[in-house]
Amino acid sequence: MSPVVTVTDLTKRYRDVTALDGVSFSLTENRIYGLLGRNGAGKTTLMQVLTAQNFATSGDVCVFGQHPYENERVLARTSFIKESQTYPSHLRVAHVLRAADLAHPDWDEEFAQRLVDEFRLPRQRNVRKLSRGMLSALGIIVGLASRAPLTFFDEPYLGLDAVARQLFYDRLLADYLEHPRTIVLSTHLIDEVSDLIEHVLLIDQGRLLLDVEAEALRGQVVTVSGPVAKVDEFARTCTELHRVLLGGTARATVRGDFGPPDHDRARSLGLGLEAASLQDIVVRLTTSHHGHAPGVGATNEEAVR
Repeated sequence: MSPVVTVTDLTKRYRDVTALDGVSFSLTENRIYGLLGRNGAGKTTLMQVLTAQNFATSGDVCVFGQHPYENERVLARTSFIKESQTYPSHLRVAHVLRAADLAHPDWDEEFAQRLVDEFRLPRQRNVRKLSRGMLSALGIIVGLASRAPLTFFDEPYLGLDAVARQLFYDRLLADYLEHPRTIVLSTHLIDEVSDLIEHVLLIDQGRLLLDVEAEALRGQVVTVSGPVAKVDEFARTCTELHRVLLGGTARATVRGDFGPPDHDRARSLGLGLEAASLQDIVVRLTTSHHGHAPGVGATNEEAVR
């Protein structure tokens, strides 16, 4: 598949804070990516650079084969729905949708109006009078109905209840299957979107820790439990990410190349073995990657969110 985005040795610094540190990867067409990481990891900064809303300190970014900055052809094919999407205060919901229609060549008006009904948005209400959840729903509608070949959702669900979030996930998947494009989801609700994500990009402290197919990653990290000595024996050839002790038993999250023989060996040792969830994998990898609390040493928290 053709690359939609190519990032090479990308670095972004804010004075003494390095938000992105030598990041390299590519995004191919018609895939759903999970851009994951802790607060302050650099996810939002990365999306801002890719959508020409921020400038790299060094490195190279190529979107649809071109540099995105001041490039109308590239930006018209890109949609970026931010965590705290803002709109001019004098606009009504209907005006925002009209503006989105003008900005995106692939806009589907019928789909947008259907989503407005499903999310129960008042078309004539001024955006400054919308609740936090309604603003999030409006951003989601713009992101989905734009049908942009490259679409970013940065924590798009703030204020949405569980029903509305599920509606978003369902509509995203159904429309993606009917109209494939490259979608990047940046979210903390990893368990809720884990079934959607096909490829994982994990960033921590501005560095890319993982660039891997989601299914392959799930097969690389398991949780093994049982008597401490037996867990030690099984984990000896693995990379241990986390361990909990309770009396004479242990529960360890380990990373390695696991196949049927490993599962047979676990059973022969009397151990429980289960695949770790995607959220557990992200938590264990980012907490084992560094030892200090999140945010320590940061002088520009918003810049590196």
